[in-house]
Amino acid sequence: MPRMMMAAVVEAFGQPLVLRECDTPSAGPGQILVKTEACGVCHTDLHAARGDWPVKPVPPFIPGHEGIGVVVAVGAGVTIVALGDRVGVPWMYSACGHCEYCLSAWETVCPDIAFTGYTRNGGFAEYILADPNYVARIPDGLSAIDAAPIICAGVTTYKGLKETGARPGEWVAISGIGGLGHLAVQYARAMGLRVCAVDVDDGKLAHARALGAEALVDARGDDPVGALKAVTGGGAHGVLITAPSLAAFDQGVAMTRRHGTCVLVGLPPGDFPLPLFDVVAACITVRGSFVGTRKDMAEALAFAADGKVRAEIERQPLSAINAVFDRLDHGNVAARVVLDLGSPS
Repeated sequence: MPRMMMAAVVEAFGQPLVLRECDTPSAGPGQILVKTEACGVCHTDLHAARGDWPVKPVPPFIPGHEGIGVVVAVGAGVTIVALGDRVGVPWMYSACGHCEYCLSAWETVCPDIAFTGYTRNGGFAEYILADPNYVARIPDGLSAIDAAPIICAGVTTYKGLKETGARPGEWVAISGIGGLGHLAVQYARAMGLRVCAVDVDDGKLAHARALGAEALVDARGDDPVGALKAVTGGGAHGVLITAPSLAAFDQGVAMTRRHGTCVLVGLPPGDFPLPLFDVVAACITVRGSFVGTRKDMAEALAFAADGKVRAEIERQPLSAINAVFDRLDHGNVAARVVLDLGSPS
């Protein structure tokens, strides 16, 4: 391995990332080193670079939690991953493996969880150090570019849809048809669900229609909740809110059918007051959903490998990351940007 690698580094919150050479990490005992082929850009990366959330990363650090690449070094004691394996290094970098949550296949809420591109250096770099127990196995035939958004945006929306409890033939409302939402529409259709797409952008609503949404609701309308209830016959059985907007959260709960489930995935700043009378009287479940487990990851990737789900992708070089962040901040990214760090054609 080369002694130095190129990386995009957060050196101070709220400042542009610095593209510079860093020491290439070495795989210690129980670790692997991955040569990055591609890494998706997520809104969470922007939050990390700004220090937006209560628990903050510590600069300097390298963001990126949709890194896909090839294992080029394995540390002592590693047996489940081999040189040459194609893996993804997702948001969940590692968990303790022995708490009540890990033992019940809910490792995503382990109190000792570590996060790629947040508490551990991530994929905006030519090499990524990873825990072999938590990397995603990339199916044959799925390119690094196509796989990158699946290991975050894909698994997040797929798990969120599962958490709604909606069954085939029932309605789901997907609020926010961007990088996550356009994948959610595809997963929902592949799962046999009827989709009502909700957004404030005509282009994104048209995109949802092209991807298979059966109904569209413009959230800017006079009565978007009434419009959705009319088309779904009383509200959606499941609502998935991907939009980072408190207004979308308010609408999403109101769009939920009696005894339905509203799943919160987006992370807007601020507090979210629930309409308690409506939630109690209608027996509505409001549930948070946080990425997905390793099993969810394998299922989400299988849909993509079978051609049932595909992210709309714009390729950019690592050197463009600050321009990409600026566009992401202003809502000028249609779906997902993937940084191409040398993926095979």
